Parts: sequence; structure tokens; C-alpha cells
Amino acid sequence: MRRRPGRVDVHHHAVPSFYRRLLEERGLRPGGVAVPDWTPGKSLRVMDRNDIATSILSVSTPGAWLGDDRQARLLARRLNEFCAGVLDDNQARFGFFATLTLPDVEGAIAEAEHSLDVLGADGVVLLSSAAGRYVYDPAFEPLLAYLHDRRAVVFLHPGELPAEPAPGIPSFTADFLLETVRAASGLALSGAMEKYDGISWILAHAGGFLPYVSHRILLTMLRGEHRLSQAKAMVDRRRETKRRLDLLRRFYFDVALASSPTALPSLTAFADPSRLLYGSDFPFAPAPAVRFMRQEYEDTAVDADLRVAIDHRNAHALFPRLAEGRR
Repeated sequence: MRRRPGRVDVHHHAVPSFYRRLLEERGLRPGGVAVPDWTPGKSLRVMDRNDIATSILSVSTPGAWLGDDRQARLLARRLNEFCAGVLDDNQARFGFFATLTLPDVEGAIAEAEHSLDVLGADGVVLLSSAAGRYVYDPAFEPLLAYLHDRRAVVFLHPGELPAEPAPGIPSFTADFLLETVRAASGLALSGAMEKYDGISWILAHAGGFLPYVSHRILLTMLRGEHRLSQAKAMVDRRRETKRRLDLLRRFYFDVALASSPTALPSLTAFADPSRLLYGSDFPFAPAPAVRFMRQEYEDTAVDADLRVAIDHRNAHALFPRLAEGRR
């Protein structure tokens, strides 16, 4: 049985009450804002008001690791079992990305395996950095190798910048965007993206400002090419420029909080149109903000076929079970 047409929201957060209480007890404010009061029912109401057929749930920063490996493993399992339970209760409306335990690599691999094979996760969520180490850190390669072998989808969400926030500016405003660019640039520059090309990476918030600075990243990649002879370098640099840009265009991008008349055209000018996905960022973006950004998205000039692709066609290709209406 096929689902009704509607958007697939790949950037939709779960905040179970036990997790909210834990963060509040520790004085943690994800992105510099209060932890939202959330239930699956609230998500369903927002989804119905914004033509969202399916939302893929994920846990935002700080994730499961709060300084202790053993506690992180217990918390990740509890979070993932909670999300799987939401799917059991609302099979036609939700999916989920499994929360892992980085920087605990062994625990992360074990939790990924359990979530993908037992709980039916649609992929995993990784934060841009964990304990000050970015996702492309060599220490994390065993996890990347495992996810590569599984041909997994990885939702890359920003965490807190490993620095003090600027006074008066919540970290979600600008630091989150820099975190995403740092992580994505590192995946490309380190060779991890090519080495582990079985992973499908989704970048949150349109990749931060990655599309805007893609050629700046390209210049970093091409350093050293100038040592070639001038004639050969000209040909090789053109070829290498295209190859490196194609590498950056392998990322998927969601449009959460990035569907404005200034941000969306920059994204569509850069990205592979088959790799653009819809996202709301609910409940960290509260219901009025979701409605405002959705209206802004609908009002921004986008080719009709591309809008269909962003709304659901690309997600159905990335997550075939959504198109087929199965768990």
C-alpha cells in the first residue's frame, strides 16, 4: 500500500521526556536554547499542518555521550528503542536515524548494528564533532568503514562549536553552520568521503554555508597543483576542479531553516538537484517557525519539478521503504 503524496521531513527531532529532563538537570541548552517540550502527537499536528507525510526522527546535540562511555551506551539504546516505539505506533508517519555513542567507537558500531538490524532504523545521526574531534578524525575510521560496508545513510547534524559562544548569539545562529562546514570540508579534504563512498551523507541546514564557500574549499583541495608545468596544469586543474566539485556535490542537503529567497537559490545553484531534501527542524524550530519557513519555501521561486524532488521524490529514492509504504 502506497502512502499519500506529501513531504518527507528528514530533519525532525525527537526529544523524549526522559531526555529533556536529563539535559535540564545538567543545565544543557542545545544550540543555546531551552530544550523543547515535545511529544509524537505534537509532531503529527505540525506534520498535518505542513503537508508532511513522513518525518525521520533524530536526536539533536548533545546526543548520547555526556562524558561517560557506559552511560552513553545505555542512553543511546534507550533513545533508539524509544524512536522505534514511535514507529511501531505510527508506522505510516515516522522513520528514525539511530543515535550513536561517539567518541566511543566500539559502542557506536555496536549500536549502529543493533539499530539497523533489530530496530529498523533508516540510518544513523552523527554530530559534526564529539569531544572536540570531528567526524573525519582517524580515530573514528572504524565506524566510517562499518557504515560504508552497510551502505548507510548518515544524517550529519551540527554540535556545539568547541569554543565559547559569542556573547549574545545563540550557537544555533552561526556556530552550528560553521560546525557543519568544518565537518563536511574535513570529510572531503581528508579523503574520507572518497574512501568511504558507500555512505550517503545528509548535511543539515543546507550544509551551513558550504554551497556559498564551495570554491574556497576547492582552492584548498587544489593546492599543490601549481607545481605542475603551466600547460599541463591548466588541463589538469580543469579536470581536477570538476572532479573535486563533483565530490562536494555528493552530499545530500536538507533545506531546514534555509529555504529563504537568498539561501535556497545559492543551494540549488550548487547542489545536485537529486540530492535536495525537505526538512523542518521541529521542535527546535517551533510550530510557528516551521509554518513561516514552509511558507517562505513555497513562495521562493523553484522549478515545479525540483520542488516535487525536494518534497518527496529524492527522499523516496534514498529511502525506498518510504515509497513502498513498508517498515
